[in-house]
Amino acid sequence: MPFPDKQELLAKINDALNDVRPHLAVDGGNVELVDITEDWIVQIKWLGACQNCSMSIMTLRAGVEQAIKGRIPEVNGVVAV
Repeated sequence: MPFPDKQELLAKINDALNDVRPHLAVDGGNVELVDITEDWIVQIKWLGACQNCSMSIMTLRAGVEQAIKGRIPEVNGVVAV
């Protein structure tokens, strides 16, 4: 399924990430949107304390992916790159 408007889609994803960023910041971390692939996989990069955190996989699934899919259900997944 082609993107409706990639820039608009990336802006929506960033808005969703803004919902989880305050929770990450409490522990000295953050997340950066890298891109979205043609098969609707969102690529993120962990920043700060999140880079080496053993809980980052759980945070990815339970926090980041849920926040994004809640706003953009077409997204097929989220991966850290």
